[in-house]
Amino acid sequence: MAENSMDIVSKVDLQELKNAIDLVRKEVGARFDFKGARIVIEEKKDSLHLEAPDEMKMKQLIDVISSKLAKRDLPLKAFKFGDFSTNVTGVIKCDCTIQNGLAQEQSKKIIKLIKDSKLKVQATIQGDKMRVSGKSRDDLQEVIQMIREADFDFATAFENYK
Repeated sequence: MAENSMDIVSKVDLQELKNAIDLVRKEVGARFDFKGARIVIEEKKDSLHLEAPDEMKMKQLIDVISSKLAKRDLPLKAFKFGDFSTNVTGVIKCDCTIQNGLAQEQSKKIIKLIKDSKLKVQATIQGDKMRVSGKSRDDLQEVIQMIREADFDFATAFENYK
């Protein structure tokens, strides 16, 4: 019997992220509560850099970003907004890290969950993703269901289901 397998990953579609950020910029430019405010949204490789004139506008900006990400089916758990900081001019800054790939400790949490389930599957860490393989497709479906129900504090997705 052939081996069935799938990959467990944590990644963000960068094109969808770019589209969501463009929508945020358009909405911020049109909203009355942001009129005349200097709002900065910088996209970097694995992060976003945000600037707003005060804490209230920063919270509103994060809310707008979160809603646009959700509408684009981007996992909100993949975005970690940091603490607010301020500089001499009083501008509020916030950095948001974007998770691409599973960290070692995150992979270990998933492996522990799979081993505790006593399913007949093997899980191996392959860099920033995991490969789960087994003889039965039903077992792989159970693993997917378990991981979705586990509600980890990081985003997970499934690909290469064979």
